[in-house]
Amino acid sequence: MSGLSITLLAGGVGGAKAAEGLVKSCYADGLKIIGNVGDDQQFHGLWVSPDIDTLIYTLSERIDRNQGWGLAGDKQKVLSGLKQLGVDTWMQLGDMDFATHIFRTEQRRLGVRAQKIVEQIARANGINIPILLPTDDIVQTKLKSGGQWLSFQDYFVRLRCQARVDEIRYLECDKASATPESIEALSCADLVLIAPSNPLLSIGSILSIGDIRTQIQSLSKPIVAISPLIGSQAIKGPAVKLMQSLGYSPNVLGIATYYCELIDVLVIDPVDEQYALDIEAMGVQVVIQNIWMRNEAEKIAVMTSIVDQIIKLPLKKVS
Repeated sequence: MSGLSITLLAGGVGGAKAAEGLVKSCYADGLKIIGNVGDDQQFHGLWVSPDIDTLIYTLSERIDRNQGWGLAGDKQKVLSGLKQLGVDTWMQLGDMDFATHIFRTEQRRLGVRAQKIVEQIARANGINIPILLPTDDIVQTKLKSGGQWLSFQDYFVRLRCQARVDEIRYLECDKASATPESIEALSCADLVLIAPSNPLLSIGSILSIGDIRTQIQSLSKPIVAISPLIGSQAIKGPAVKLMQSLGYSPNVLGIATYYCELIDVLVIDPVDEQYALDIEAMGVQVVIQNIWMRNEAEKIAVMTSIVDQIIKLPLKKVS
């Protein structure tokens, strides 16, 4: 047991990898995870929360490792039946996955808080690490393309990230309140980590909730982001294309620019070492280390090494 309290902001596959690495490390005992709900959407009358479920399935060792989402060995007989009935089934949902969505939707209809529903699902999957929602309210990521606003799932799944994006909004974020659990996790943290998730989508949605951003900005402890880019390539997903279309440099300089008013440290891969001085000129300290997490051993090693280095850095915010 490390005695270190860590709060991780996580979304997508990159967030799940970072979470898994920390959960299986010596820093697991003080870990709390705030997940992304901006990708949530209704399908077939059911409320689907893809990033939260990916976290739960990953940490419960039930995730389909080949595709990075959904349940291993799951079938799609229900989806096939819906398709036979003429229903559009582009959102791929497995049969056992449907059980999660049915339960979540029924609990919502009963008026149960979204945070409490997640706790029930996590507990049923044998997870004792707190998985927290940034808000109980509905905040959805919307992307503008060709004058039309798309939901995240339409852009990501149906259109396979091919549409040019001109603007991103987080619908209803101005009306959303942070959960008390997420505020407490941030206020009590010795270290806040931002996973190598898409900053404009997964993390941007979390930070769009004013109480969350304000709480992070007020912290006296270090805020550290892990780059989701290595060279000019995203570890996974459309981050590079989105950053280019929205005016950010499609590399770690763009990541630093996006986060510079919020973070103290950016962790980058050795491939990007040539950008270190420019990043530090923005007032962001740089840690250079391998950030590839392709298997369990690498996830544990990378996340353990990052925390080990951060707690030894001569940062003003480190107590």
